[in-house]
Amino acid sequence: MTDARPESGLLSPGWTGSPAASATSDGAYLRALLDAEAALTRAQETLGLAPEGAGAAVTAAASGAFDAHSLAERARAGGNPVIPLVTDLTRAVGGTYGPYVHRGATSQDIMDTATMLVALRALGPVLADLARTQEALARLAARHRDTVMPGRTLTQHAVPTTFGLKAAGWRSLVLDARDRITAVRESLPAQLGGAAGTLAAFTAYGAQDAPALPGAYARELGLAEPLLPWHTLRTPVADLAACLAFAAGALGKVATDVLTLARTEIAEVAEGSGGGSSAMPHKANPVRSTLIAAAALRAPQLAAVLLGSLTAPDERPAGAWHAEWEPLRDLLRLVGGAARDAAELAEGLRVHPDAMRADLDLTHGLIVSERLSAELSAVLGRARAKELLTTLAPRTYAEGRSLAELLAEEPDLKDVDLGDLTDPAHYTGSAGALTDRALERR
Repeated sequence: MTDARPESGLLSPGWTGSPAASATSDGAYLRALLDAEAALTRAQETLGLAPEGAGAAVTAAASGAFDAHSLAERARAGGNPVIPLVTDLTRAVGGTYGPYVHRGATSQDIMDTATMLVALRALGPVLADLARTQEALARLAARHRDTVMPGRTLTQHAVPTTFGLKAAGWRSLVLDARDRITAVRESLPAQLGGAAGTLAAFTAYGAQDAPALPGAYARELGLAEPLLPWHTLRTPVADLAACLAFAAGALGKVATDVLTLARTEIAEVAEGSGGGSSAMPHKANPVRSTLIAAAALRAPQLAAVLLGSLTAPDERPAGAWHAEWEPLRDLLRLVGGAARDAAELAEGLRVHPDAMRADLDLTHGLIVSERLSAELSAVLGRARAKELLTTLAPRTYAEGRSLAELLAEEPDLKDVDLGDLTDPAHYTGSAGALTDRALERR
């Protein structure tokens, strides 16, 4: 066990209490560092670079208690927590096997490997929550395949669409995020190169085939074997940044749409259980969406730091590597919390078809003007049809009458079925077929 008092998360309601919070805590990071050190000794024993029993001795010692706060304070001296940890772990192992702790490695080998372990462990629950989210959205899309609602472009009513297609689109984004995270998670590599990425120290300690050691190390940890040491070749971190930022944005799109549709004057959807207000007893705020939106706003800036660190100079960098630690942990936490909130949001989302239907009539039938323009061109000619609709559009508002009523007064349209032409439910294009196609994706 490691000694690491939990962070309270007082300012972080988005991820506090989530599986990602536990998987990225100081205690979890310390556990990953110790796992990385123990695995290194076991791997060296496997290749004959450490005596029999060394791996078990280091592994047993690494399971003991270590003080994260003390390590953090002493990390100031060398700039990273691995240096004091090696001191403490070597002391804990003691005797015959103590010298085999961290032998041949550099701090970045252990820190990078531990970071990959933390990411591996944190992304498992994220993927589970994305699975819950997509399943709930699939149910919504199927249930509301033909539920008509206003399609909105540039904030204005455009043409009718369906809630089924909207939910299917949300689900498609969630699946895109799932696929990207899954691919990155399966590729997370161990790190082992020694001081400057040449594995020279392991050769100096007697390794006959030093390039075989990173593979043995990776297998001990369940990580991928790296082709090369990646101290300054930061593809794994950049890939994590990209997939996490994408996931935050994908979930943020869902949240943004819900926040719009849940406005008091729209009320086409509502969260299953809204949050309260400290001042207004009647409020039921869309808290899940709010917290997801907040995560989506922060994620790109955190990813930018990680992508900027791709320029890490020389064989090991001063600053670029150190700059990654906190933003990456914050990204894992934000996306973990957002995924949890997205699952709860999707599973509890309430859809109000009556409100959608009422909103379709707000423009007195003008929401189908695109269809009328096309259909009436065949009767009146294109120019006359456009002129007529342009003239009638303001009259619908001025006179409080529907477009169908005004069109019915036109002699040339007496044989036209205006009831069908002006029904928004009859102008949803291929929304149903597109929804079906989207739901075929697994």
